Amino acid sequence: MKTFNLGWLLFVAILLISALPFSQASRSKQHKVKTGVFRSPQIVLDPGSVANKLFSNIDFPRGHIALKSFDAEIVDESGNPIPLYDTYLHHWLVLKFYVREGLENQDISKLNNSDYISGRNSGICQDGALDQFFGLGSETRKTKTHIPDPYGIEIGNPTKIPSGFVETWGLNVHAIDTRGVEDRMGCTECRCDLYNVTKEENGTPLSPNYDGGLLCCYDGTKCRLKDGFIGIERTLYLQYTVKWIDMNSLIVPVNIYIFDVSDIWKKSRNSTGINSEHNCQVEYQVESCRATGSANDKCIDAKSVSLEMPFGGYLVYGVAHQHAGGTGSSLYGKDGRSLCSSLPIYGTGEEAGNENGYIVGMSTCYPKPGTKKISKGETLILESNYNSTKQHTGVMGLFYILVAETLA
Repeated sequence: MKTFNLGWLLFVAILLISALPFSQASRSKQHKVKTGVFRSPQIVLDPGSVANKLFSNIDFPRGHIALKSFDAEIVDESGNPIPLYDTYLHHWLVLKFYVREGLENQDISKLNNSDYISGRNSGICQDGALDQFFGLGSETRKTKTHIPDPYGIEIGNPTKIPSGFVETWGLNVHAIDTRGVEDRMGCTECRCDLYNVTKEENGTPLSPNYDGGLLCCYDGTKCRLKDGFIGIERTLYLQYTVKWIDMNSLIVPVNIYIFDVSDIWKKSRNSTGINSEHNCQVEYQVESCRATGSANDKCIDAKSVSLEMPFGGYLVYGVAHQHAGGTGSSLYGKDGRSLCSSLPIYGTGEEAGNENGYIVGMSTCYPKPGTKKISKGETLILESNYNSTKQHTGVMGLFYILVAETLA
């Protein structure tokens, strides 16, 4: 039987490794993915109640890094996942802030405007709308958020943090406890009559045409319960898993854009040229096709908007956000080419992540690198479709994309 000298085998192995292209060897060494599992502060809910919290300076990876994914779900104190028919996760948002040094542990909602700066994404919405870096809703458990190599969302770059400020992260969680409620879907759509709400949180009277949405299910409101129902108070958390890698020269940063099909925008001219003014409504209402007299076999409410891309680049990732009743959303280029189509995944069972009748996931787009180029100033068309056999209030038609300015 033939034998081999151990030293000779080691020598051959070293030669093989040294023969690898430098970039391949470097990527395998430097792109070590780190994972952190965190929890939000507690969210206390009793049947029918609503929590819409903004948590400041949450646990989050620090340093000059590239984010690779962010996944989340509602769990109880033992870490058990909570199904949507018990606690509906309307949305969660991850927001970046630059806070004045020494104030980073303060509640950001109580700081003076001069003490913090929104580290918003690259999107076109204005006035604080849709500033998040990550964000999903009921679809969170079955929607992919992974960013493929060699791309990543760069954070913690010391050259981009304003002098005298520190980078912090906030978490907005909007959850509705639907145990024992009279109308589960009505509560998740925030129908004003079910919440007995006639005024906004700040006391402003609601428009007579506003049947439901975020203005009727703010923090502390309560959806109507069935007569005689009694349930216990419980403590829940948003548990989130973050993956990241240390930033290095091989990582290609991506920019985040969030488009809104309900965006009302116009061009304006000033001394610096032509500007676009965007007023993202974030939500809208779908009327019943029978009520509008437009009933047909399909009964689809199709809403679309044309938007200008502020910067150019290559599409890396795309996904839509819709509520129950949604049938899909698409983003097109100016020549009608498809950039990304995202379809809802509806649950068919009872277990968490497969709740019958709820959107439990959205399909995602991962184009082959370099195949989906968007030009600066290009007009994009966003479409959002909903089944309109019945009215839906407070629906959304958002589209989240990641764009790299250069190829790998």
